[in-house]
Amino acid sequence: MDHQEKLTTTVSPDGQIALPSGVSERQNWNAGTRLVVEETPDGVHLKRAGEQVFPPTNPADVFGMLKYKGKPKTLKEMDEGVLEEARRSFLKSVDPDA
Repeated sequence: MDHQEKLTTTVSPDGQIALPSGVSERQNWNAGTRLVVEETPDGVHLKRAGEQVFPPTNPADVFGMLKYKGKPKTLKEMDEGVLEEARRSFLKSVDPDA
């Protein structure tokens, strides 16, 4: 079948559509495949959902969600902790047994 051929489907009473089998086969979309639905000025586009576990998040929406119950850290202490972890991570990347 020519991929430019216009195919049609019908919206069911509960708002669902069935894709023509040729489309789902060519896209390798089996039953249960998660799709992203994008509305654009040209219409609706479907594409396979990525392996993204969490949706994109605005940092302002999540600040303060993980509470720290210890003594507040100074900026110097936080910088030292970040540097220490960066060093540890780098050393492990060049010598996994370190």
